[in-house]
Amino acid sequence: MKQTLIKTKQQIEGIKESSKRLALVVQKVAEKIAPGMSTAELDHYAHQLITELGDKPSFLNYTPEGVKHPYPASMCISINDEVVHGIPSEDIILKEGDIVTLDCGINHKGYFSDHAITYPVGTINSEDQKLINITREALAVGIKAAKSGNTIGDIGYAIESFVHGRYGIIRILSGHGVGLAVHEDPYVPNYGKPGMGEKLVSGMVLAIEPMLTRGSEIVDVLDDEYTYITSDGSQSAHFEHTILITEDGPEILTKIS
Repeated sequence: MKQTLIKTKQQIEGIKESSKRLALVVQKVAEKIAPGMSTAELDHYAHQLITELGDKPSFLNYTPEGVKHPYPASMCISINDEVVHGIPSEDIILKEGDIVTLDCGINHKGYFSDHAITYPVGTINSEDQKLINITREALAVGIKAAKSGNTIGDIGYAIESFVHGRYGIIRILSGHGVGLAVHEDPYVPNYGKPGMGEKLVSGMVLAIEPMLTRGSEIVDVLDDEYTYITSDGSQSAHFEHTILITEDGPEILTKIS
């Protein structure tokens, strides 16, 4: 196993602080969500909160492999059929009945964290609320399986078994290691086979993030190179926590205590 996958005690303390700060930022931005707001307003607020803490938004100007230009915002904001990585804009206005995903990361003194939630805009229909609830539960199920001695495949299997065909599981996007960079090994798919893949050991830090849809598992990428949308226009939800693998079980770091 790569030594970088196992974090030192000092690194873990830094990642914990980063995660705590990020959880508060995402919560405060979520509280601002309302019909009539632009996604750019939410992004500007996230940027303000992060920089006031003395930290850096880790997504801003980050260029993933295979993309030609850096991400231009501090927070990914995805609406309805947008699965992930929606780019905030003054022209994108939230309306009653939308569902919106806030996905954000921060760099606190070189320690990185990642967190996402899907949130209703005003009153939403019961099917979209159910999608949100099940996706949140899928994350909890995946985290429960992230025990020392288990494997990456156990996490994916737990999520896939829980969803059990009720919703589409996005398979070309996955969770990942995190802590000393925005994205680290290993990949953490939301499907898998028990006992397969990287073994989980104490000191690993993972971002687990199920993405479910009310329809197809197939996604398309917009011309902006970042925004993933469902191929059939179905609604999508996404939840993510940064967690620490310990001998006593998984510890959720991006959780408001």
